[in-house]
Amino acid sequence: MITITDQPQTQYQNLNQVIDQVVLRFSEKPAFSHLGAELSFTALDNLARRFAAWIQQHTQLQPGDRIAIQLPNSIQYPVVLFGALKAGLVVVNTNPLYTSNELENQLINSGAKALVAFTPLAKDLKRILPNTQVRWTILTELADLHAYPKRLLLNAYLRHFKLRYCTPDLSNAISLPELLQMARAEDFTPIEISSDQLALLQYTGGTTGIAKGAMLTHGNLIANLAQLNELLRHYTQQGQERLIQPLPIYHVYAFMLTLSLFSIGCRTELVPNPRDISGLIKLFKRQRPTIFSGINPLFSALLQHSHFKKVNFKALRITISGGMALTPSLAQQWEVTTGCPIAEGYGLTECSPVVSVNLPDQVQIGTAGPLLPQTQVRVVGPLGEILPRGEIGEIEVRGPQVMAGYWQQPQETAKVITRHGWLATGDIGMLNEQNVLRIVDRSKEVINVSGFKVYPTEIENIVKAMPEIEDCAAIGLPDEHTGEKIKLFVISRHPKMGGQQIRDYCKERLTSYKVPKSIEFCTTLPRSPVGKVLRRVLREQALNDAKQSMSKTQ
Repeated sequence: MITITDQPQTQYQNLNQVIDQVVLRFSEKPAFSHLGAELSFTALDNLARRFAAWIQQHTQLQPGDRIAIQLPNSIQYPVVLFGALKAGLVVVNTNPLYTSNELENQLINSGAKALVAFTPLAKDLKRILPNTQVRWTILTELADLHAYPKRLLLNAYLRHFKLRYCTPDLSNAISLPELLQMARAEDFTPIEISSDQLALLQYTGGTTGIAKGAMLTHGNLIANLAQLNELLRHYTQQGQERLIQPLPIYHVYAFMLTLSLFSIGCRTELVPNPRDISGLIKLFKRQRPTIFSGINPLFSALLQHSHFKKVNFKALRITISGGMALTPSLAQQWEVTTGCPIAEGYGLTECSPVVSVNLPDQVQIGTAGPLLPQTQVRVVGPLGEILPRGEIGEIEVRGPQVMAGYWQQPQETAKVITRHGWLATGDIGMLNEQNVLRIVDRSKEVINVSGFKVYPTEIENIVKAMPEIEDCAAIGLPDEHTGEKIKLFVISRHPKMGGQQIRDYCKERLTSYKVPKSIEFCTTLPRSPVGKVLRRVLREQALNDAKQSMSKTQ
């Protein structure tokens, strides 16, 4: 079954044209804020032009060179992002929580020549940067764009008491405030950028293997922007929306949602620390957002907090979930508490990232909603045959948002993109009679029990519906009798809970071969930067434990 929808129209060739038009239209309205600091659209553009002018006048960076941005959510991020794009650089979004080895590997793989880093996390840069091509390092502290004297006071508090850090001794480093003082916005020289030029080198989450750099062009991102805006225009008011963004915008899901709402004049409150649930609830009360974005663990943490139920949610009209599967029971609980259903979507880094999303007033819980305009999807069987509507198979996508390929990995690119432009997603799902997409699981994580396919997400959703369960993850392990057996890792809210209670619950709701054979209670689960559970890591851990146990008995 292949489905295609109509094409949204866009007049832009590159993201810089989009930014220029948005700034012209919304000028003095607030664009971004964090921790009490705020930038209007005009002020943001002025700083971005100064950043771009510094690149042009004080470095040898050329259009097409890569610049890594390793920042938490702060108003510095859009300044640096837009400035880099104006100068024609390719942005490499980088997780601030990377280990030094992970950062070094990404800098080497991307060939980044410049790095914008968060000072409190930059202590290892002196050791790793000589092994990379990075020649210009820009450091920034959390309050660098706050007004004086709050900038000095907040940075001093974080430096000496809260985060306790020192500025690394780097010969080629410059602070962001110093950089912005060295250049004027009017000194920036606009450059021509075509739609097929790279804008973003976005590394995949690596949930099932080593991360790869997806090459996203200006055309890819503008197409996805137009597709999303075609949907959002029916549910939003230009220049009137307020977004609270706790999800890291270095992740492609939050990146595109934030960019999409920026393009309609939304005021976005960036949250540097989404783990501060009490602080997030205070923001809800103070900002009264019209739009909120989250993922399953964040929704769960908010709903479990007693103060969240006291928030006035009358302004909240749209809640969006993406980046990982949403538990149906949690979605129902969120709607009961806030009065606002969660519009779950589906996407992947290789698709810039959005493929489908539920309409805010027509949410079908348990689905990823209808396809975006100009997006084709087909579901294929194990031999590559196209399956009819309603059957489960691997999802393939074709559309203007599909990446140009993997960075410097033509063989890996050929494995996932056919010569006709179809992207094999590695995700298992189906299209129903109404052309609504439902995601079942990752193909590499499907468990084979005695020839029967078992989808981990199905088991997890059943178990997560138990009031005593905070979270869980199912994996498959080798078994000499059944091929694979199911092991379930569980985080329980009640320490006295036993595995048999969970198995009995599953037996009432699942076919016998889907009931976990082994249950292990734990306090945490390994997660990707956006919060996805890394089942691959759990499987490796379980196999290593089994080997060690076997060696002790021999």
